[in-house]
Amino acid sequence: MDSYLFPFDNLLCMLLGISFTVWITLLLVFIIVPAIFGLSFGIRRLYMKTLLKIFEWATLRMERGAREKNQHLYKPYSNGIIAKEPASLEQEIQEMRRSGQGGEPEFDMSDIFYFCRRGVESIVDDEVTKRFTAEELESWNLLTRSNYNFNHVSARLTVLWGLGVLIRYGLLLPLRVTLAFTGVGLLVVLTSIIGLLPNGRMKNLLSQKAHLMCYRICVRALTAIITYHDSENKPKNGGICVANHTSPIDVIILASDGCYAMVGQVHGGLMGVIQRSMVKACPHIWFERSEVKDRHLVAKRLSDHVADQTKLPILIFPEGTCINNTSVMMFKKGSFEIGCTVYPVAIKYDPRFGDAFWNSSKFGMVNYLLHMMSSWAIVCSVWYLPPMRREEDEDAVQFANRVKAAIARKGGLVDLLWDGGLKREKVKDVFKEEQQRLYSKVLVGGGSEDRSRS
Repeated sequence: MDSYLFPFDNLLCMLLGISFTVWITLLLVFIIVPAIFGLSFGIRRLYMKTLLKIFEWATLRMERGAREKNQHLYKPYSNGIIAKEPASLEQEIQEMRRSGQGGEPEFDMSDIFYFCRRGVESIVDDEVTKRFTAEELESWNLLTRSNYNFNHVSARLTVLWGLGVLIRYGLLLPLRVTLAFTGVGLLVVLTSIIGLLPNGRMKNLLSQKAHLMCYRICVRALTAIITYHDSENKPKNGGICVANHTSPIDVIILASDGCYAMVGQVHGGLMGVIQRSMVKACPHIWFERSEVKDRHLVAKRLSDHVADQTKLPILIFPEGTCINNTSVMMFKKGSFEIGCTVYPVAIKYDPRFGDAFWNSSKFGMVNYLLHMMSSWAIVCSVWYLPPMRREEDEDAVQFANRVKAAIARKGGLVDLLWDGGLKREKVKDVFKEEQQRLYSKVLVGGGSEDRSRS
């Protein structure tokens, strides 16, 4: 019996060997080699245009099927709150009391309704916490996670969705995982080798080439289609690059078009191996856990870095957490106290092809990467804004807000003053105390603040 199975074993091994050879050859010819030289055959953009055509057809079929079945399609809608001119707490309470300005200030039971109404309005039209969830889509992109009901509207859509699952998990996911391991593996090996060279121009040149090559391979591991605008404003040595933050892959998106010095906390495991190898070839700035909260130490190391014109620009995300790419939230002022040139960058993702937002409180890094690599693609635009410097009559907070506003305008994002730390923390007591202070002013009159101070 074994003699009859022997030829089939040889045939199977030969077919597997041929398949592996073809797979590696295609990776080298169409992805890895073009990534090394920064070239593109236009396959990804053709793929994106094809997806858009399929999405349009699927959306039309979905709407037609819903009408035939008399189903209701849920789309984003307004919250129904009629906007009005903002008024102070005292004005609104006086209006609610309908007593004008006369009479002695005192507590009234009707005052409770003001705080109840404001609380309900804040819940219905919460402009903060909705920035920490995935952005809503008006149309279906054939991904189950965008809507769990659309793929059951018609048989054709169900078949198309099933075919999409096979393509994404059977073809694209193995290809992307292979490229990701290739890019990360090359980054660790090449930076470790380059780190053995003496410091000098040759080492810096090789380090930049190795970083660019590996990041471009990682970009292709996400099937990322990136459009860079205004490249004449790209960050230069001796400055800090600041950008809005949506995902950990923001680093890869920017670093595949230019080299940066990274800033972050020292990690263990695989991330620690990558950090240690990278810092051998390039002066990245890694902080120990005990050093992160030392603002003076952080500021000094950043200042020392930007003072050396031979070192790469520092890449920082001042929001400190990931926002869902619909807005820009408060920038931490630390990066704007140093007194160097700041290079703002706006990043805007197209959510139709895949959700790049990382909800770190809901997904771990492994689940998030699987989520990304099983999407259709990552499509985004990057705008390099003109460099900005802190003005003489401007403090660090004002400078940070000015840079944030410029990024929001360019990226078409909502400019919010709220701290992104509310993603994990409760509202600070100072905000509650401010409302209490205003209400006490209504009760005891305008002189309450002076009396409380005395």
